[in-house]
Amino acid sequence: MKFALYGKSLNSSFVRTLQSLLNYLAQKKIEILIFEPFYKFLKNSYKFDFPALNTFSAYTDLTENIKVIISIGGDGTFLETVSIIRDKAIPVLGLNTGRLGFLATISENDIQKAIDFIIKGKFTIEERTLLKLDENEFYNGYNYALNDITVQKSGSGLISIHAYLDGEFLNSYWADGLIIATPTGSTAYSLSVGGPVVLPQSGNFIVSPIAPHTLTVRPIVVPDHMNIKLKVDSRDADYIISLDHQSKILNKPFDIYISKADYKIKLLKLTDTSYYETLRNKLMWGMDKRN
Repeated sequence: MKFALYGKSLNSSFVRTLQSLLNYLAQKKIEILIFEPFYKFLKNSYKFDFPALNTFSAYTDLTENIKVIISIGGDGTFLETVSIIRDKAIPVLGLNTGRLGFLATISENDIQKAIDFIIKGKFTIEERTLLKLDENEFYNGYNYALNDITVQKSGSGLISIHAYLDGEFLNSYWADGLIIATPTGSTAYSLSVGGPVVLPQSGNFIVSPIAPHTLTVRPIVVPDHMNIKLKVDSRDADYIISLDHQSKILNKPFDIYISKADYKIKLLKLTDTSYYETLRNKLMWGMDKRN
C-alpha cells in the first residue's frame, strides 16, 4: 500500500506529530511518497532525524496506485494538493495543522485512527465538482478550482461584471467583484459575502456578488450544467481573476467562460464523520445555551 504526503511548511509544534505519523506508517509497512520541496523544508528547518523517503515534485510523478494523498496543513494546503493531483483520481485526506479546517478535517489526535480506518477500508469516497476556466494561458494550463473562481477589482473603484447563463443575459453587477462557487466553496469566500451553504452533492453553482452597489442584488444558485460567461468593465486598467489559491492580474477586456470540469476530485471520508457534523463543529451551529 502506498501513501503520498503533501505539504508546504510546518509549525515546529507539529513536527513531533509528523514524525509519529511517519513512524506509524512505516510500522504498518506503508510505502511513503512525500512532496520534495516539503521534505527539503523539513530536513533544513528542524534537527529531527527524518527517514529517507521517496519523493515527488509534480503531477507527472504521481501514479494512480497511490491509496491516498494526505494533505498536511490547512484548507489552503488542501486546495494546493488538489492542483497537484489534478485528474489522477487519487483520494485526498486533510490533516489539519491550521485553524478552521473545513476541508482538512482530521486533527492530530485522530491521525493514527484515520490511518487504521484507511487500512481496514472503513471509509467512503465523496466526489466533489470543480469549476473550469476556459483559457489555457492561465496557471500553466491548470485552469480548475475546487472552491471558487473570483473576479474582483484591483483598485478603489467599482467594476461592472455582465453575467450570462447558457448565453442568456442574467445581470450586470456593479460591485467589488463576483464569486462563482461550487458547493464545496459555498462555505468559503461565498459564505463570507452572504452566500448560502449548499450540500456537496447538490449539483449547483453559486453566483455571489462582493459588496454590490445595488442592495437588491443577492446571491443566486444555478444548475451546474450551465455555462457561465462574464464580461468585465473596469474604470481602473487592472482587475484580478482568482482560481482558489491562484490569482492573476489582467489589464485588458476579457470574456471569461466558466463551466463544470470534466472530472471530479475524490475526498476520502472516514465512516465516523459526516458533513453535518462538520457544519456544527466548524461553523459552531447549535452553539446556543438553550441546546
